[in-house]
Order: sequence, then C-alpha cells, then structure tokens
Amino acid sequence: MLSERRLITLTGVGGVGKSRLARRAVGRAAARRDGVWWVQLSPLRDPRLLTTTVAHAVGLADHSSQPLDEELCAWMADKEILLVLDTCEHLVPEVRHLAGELLQSAPGLTVLTTSRERLGSPGERVVEVRPLPSEGPDSDALALFRARALAAAPEAAAAVFADPDRTRTAAEVCRRLDGIPLALELAGARLRLWTLEQVAQRLGARFEVLADTRAAHLPRHQTMRTAIGWSHELCKPVERLLWSRLSVFTGDFDVAAARAVCSGGPLAPGRVERVLEGLVAKSVVRRSQERGAGARYLMLDTIREFGHDWLAELGEVRAVADRHAHWYAALSLAADEGWMGPGQVDWYRRMTAEHAQLRTALEHLLAADPAAALEMAGALWFFWFACGHVHEGRRFLERALDEAPPGDAARAQGLWALGLTMLLQGDMGPARETGLRCARAAAPLDDPEPELRAAYLRAVSVLMPGDPTTAIALAGPRARAGHGGRTSGTGWLLCRLATGYALCDLGRYEEAAEEARGLRESCAELGERWLRAYADYILAVAALGLGQHGEAARHVRAMLSGKRLLGDRFGIALGLDVLAAAVAALGDGELAARLLGTGHAWWRTVGRPQMGSPSLTALRDRGERQARAAIGDAAYETAFLGGTEASTG
Repeated sequence: MLSERRLITLTGVGGVGKSRLARRAVGRAAARRDGVWWVQLSPLRDPRLLTTTVAHAVGLADHSSQPLDEELCAWMADKEILLVLDTCEHLVPEVRHLAGELLQSAPGLTVLTTSRERLGSPGERVVEVRPLPSEGPDSDALALFRARALAAAPEAAAAVFADPDRTRTAAEVCRRLDGIPLALELAGARLRLWTLEQVAQRLGARFEVLADTRAAHLPRHQTMRTAIGWSHELCKPVERLLWSRLSVFTGDFDVAAARAVCSGGPLAPGRVERVLEGLVAKSVVRRSQERGAGARYLMLDTIREFGHDWLAELGEVRAVADRHAHWYAALSLAADEGWMGPGQVDWYRRMTAEHAQLRTALEHLLAADPAAALEMAGALWFFWFACGHVHEGRRFLERALDEAPPGDAARAQGLWALGLTMLLQGDMGPARETGLRCARAAAPLDDPEPELRAAYLRAVSVLMPGDPTTAIALAGPRARAGHGGRTSGTGWLLCRLATGYALCDLGRYEEAAEEARGLRESCAELGERWLRAYADYILAVAALGLGQHGEAARHVRAMLSGKRLLGDRFGIALGLDVLAAAVAALGDGELAARLLGTGHAWWRTVGRPQMGSPSLTALRDRGERQARAAIGDAAYETAFLGGTEASTG
C-alpha cells in the first residue's frame, strides 16, 4: 500500500500493535530519496504544537516569522518522503488538516498514521489492525505468548510447551485475551512468578466476574482494559502506586525524575528504582535505553492511561503533576546555570531528551503557577535559541509573559528570551521593541547582567538590518564598561559577539579579530562551546577581510566542528557560506560551489537564507562570483546541485 497510496491510517484498539506494524511496514517499504521520518505524537498535549513537532522531527528548525505550516509545506514541496505520524487519536482534526496541507503541497510525500480512529481525510486508505488469530494450536497469538513466556521464564515456558495438554491451556489463555498482542505480553510476563495454570485460573476468574454483568461477548477494548486491570491487581500495592504516579510522564523518563516525582507515603525515594525494575519485569514499564547512568523508561499509552485513571481514583493527579512540573522547572534552572560551562554538550543532549517532559511541565505551570512558568520558560532561553526550538519557545514565552504577574527578574529574563527568538526569526522591529522593554525591566534590578543582555538584543536588532555603528554604541567596549558586570557573564560575552560582527561589517577587521580572540579566550576558560564557535566565525570573517584565506578556512572549520556537536543549524549554515568564500578565494571553485549548495540546503531548514542580512548576503554572493569565475557557470551549477542534494543529517 505504501507504494500505491499517499495516505494510509492504521486503526485498531489500544495494544493491538498499530505502531509495531507501522515500523515493520516502514522497514520493508521502498526507499525514499529524502528518507523516512517518524513522529511520535503520544506525548503531545497542545494541538498548537503539532506543526512544530513535525517540523523539528524532519529537521526543519525554521527561524522565520512566517506561519510554520506554510514553511513546512514549502520545505517538503520538492522532496520524496515517507512521514509516519504515530498515535494520532487525540489530535485527529489537527492531523487531518496538516496531512491534507502537506499532501497537497508535496507530490512526493506519503503519510502513514496510526490512530484508534480514522482521520476522515479524502483519499485516506484505512486499514484495521485486527488482533492475532487465537484459535488452534498453531495460532499467531500462541506463538507470541510462547515467545514472551520463554523470554520471561525460559525453563518454565519450555516445560509448558513440551506438554500438549499444557499447550492447550496456553491456547485457551490466548483465546480469552482475544489475541491482543499487549495483553498476551502481559500474561506471558507473569510466568516469571506463576505457573501457567495459575495464570489461566486467575485470568479466567477475572473474566467470569466481568461476564456476569455483560451478556454479550466481551468487546476487544474491554478485553484489553481487563487484561491491564488484571495485571494491575497482581502487582504489589507499592508497584500499583508507582504505576499510577508514573502516568504523569509523557514520553520517556529517567530514574532520578521517577524518584523525585513519584516517591511519597509508602513509596520511599530509596525504593523507587527497585519497584520500577519490578514493573519492567512485569512488562508494565519498558526500557527505551539500556541500564546504566543513561537508562530511560517509558509506558505504552494504553498502560499509562490505565495508571492515570487509577491516579485520579487516588485523588493525587494535581499533587503528582505539581511535583513533575517543579522537578523539570528546577532542571531547567540547573541547565541555565550550567549552559555556559564545560557541561554544555551534555546539557544539550539531556534537555533534548527531556523535550516532551519540558512541554508537559510548562503547560501545567501555565495553568497552575504562571510565575513559575515564566521563570522556567526564561531559563530555557538556550533551548529555544541555540537548540532549534524557536517557534515553540516564542509561543511559550508570549503566553507566560501574558499570564504571569508584573515585575521581578523573571520578567526581564523572559523578555530577553523572547527577544532572542524574535532575532532568529528575523523579526527585527519586534525584537528591538522587546529589547527596550527588557532594558526597562532590568533597570530597577541593580544587576548589570540583565542590562547587558538587553543591550545585546538591541544591538543585534539594528545590526542585522545594516546599522553596525549603532550596534557598537549599544554593545561595544564603552557601553559594556558603563554597565559593569562580570566579564564572563552571558550578557557581557554576547555583547562582545555583537561587537565583533559589527566591526566586520564596518571593515575594521583587525579590531574585530581582537574582540573575537578575547571572546574565544573567555569561552575557553569557561569550557563553553556554542559561543566559542561564533568567535571562530568572526575570526574567519576577519581573516577573509584581511586576505588571509587559509587562516579563514581554518577558523571556520573549527566553528563548524563546534556547531555540529550542538546541532546548531543556523550556525552550520552561516559557517558553510564563509568556508565557501575562503575556498573560492584559494582557487577551488568546484569545492566552493558544493559548499554553497550544501549551505543552501541548511539555510532551507532554518528559514530565510542569510536571515535577510545585507552583509551575510554580500559575503555569500562574493563566494559564488569567485567560484563561477574559476570553473564556469555550467560546472558551478552541477557542483552546487551536488552539494544541495547532500544530506544535512
């Protein structure tokens, strides 16, 4: 079907294996020129973030201020992609609309969705994923039950399936479970603790109790709920408690978060990891990463939903959600403190892994504690600005600033973070106004750091449209000295960065290089990588201006190395333009053309090429002119196209 249809939806009850079937189908499908992209939607609670989630998953870290759905449609228009949207039932209208827009815009796109209900889109091919056949001694259901039983208790399961009578008992268990894969897995895991006969007896007793209230055959969705409920009853009380509390997590989580969020009452913090492993053994929780310091865990949606119902029965939904939100708020503040230091790459990876939990926490705080939401959203400035989540960050920051009470340092920080997202989107007028608001909010705080951050905002908002003189007046050495503050603070260092850019624009390359060397030294002392790479960029541009083309290439390669570590698409696009200009000046027109083509592909993932900046555009155009002059127009176009088609992975 994936070779014949453009929109396919796999439907079926929870636990029937829709996602697993989708993965198998995708693995066997014909290759797509631009790849297969899997978007997990089960953690997404705010429908307004659907397009952002899809864009980020496919590698579009769009920084423009245009509607993101339009940018995503334009980006996909010439691509051949298989896009999988997994677990859509809570977002059906939004997925239907977005899939329709994308399919209309991109003739080479195929969309596969999994959902408990169909989208209802024109041209949709709906495939109902049915439970496994469960009748007879050779049924698929029995094969799955056997496999899970052997994994859970190899010796006991081998004895069961060596005996024809006991094999028939196992087949009866599969029939009672209607062949639903998740139910079979949960039952198979019980053989760690019970005999097959005990499993059959206790499962049968539970189904008979339910049958007393229903004359008709037990519906499949009720079978699944019953099987989960049976597994729930067989857990120890402390395991049931942890199961219910873990339901507040969206996506995967680590042990530290589980301990902080889920402990309390009979579940002491020191017991959480041991109890968690008990739930893993019972197939209630799964490992998404292996054991060790980086181990992460998750619950399938059907199991999580059952746990959340139980949490509501316990009356703990608000209390546990509060603990979850404040744990991730505290993590965000710790990440803010550690970002400008040697742990920067680790923080980038950690916060990227926690993306779904950060969203959930912010959504909860916006409703329950707007002041805390603003503090958290502002602390995540680096996540929005440096890690490719500009659209999402701007949305959260605007909402938090609207909801939170006026005043205090959190508002100044929130305004600054909002201004950063506007800068990356090329929204220079609003960024300039936000910089002024930030400066006003910072003035009463008696702290030079927020004043320096506001100065950076204001400087870049005039620099990018082409006014480097005013930018230096706002962020240059004299302005920095007037504010005071730590020379290793984020605001001070960013002002040095803006000054270096401005000096390059003015052709004052030796002064720019001096500013960049000072910035690089400060970053090296801190163990910081993201800002240090931009210092390398200024050194490269200054070297180009001074005719030191080999030196420029050396600096920009160092810059690109740092940017790749942090997945900074904007920085990579910026660096490729400069490297192309340096290589062209050294006489290698073919390589320069390929680099410009690759740079063009990266710019497409971040929005407007060269951010509309006159100086950035002039630098890129200079490299193109030199490359064309070196190899001719036809060879240039061929090499450029080859670079464009190279993966931006």
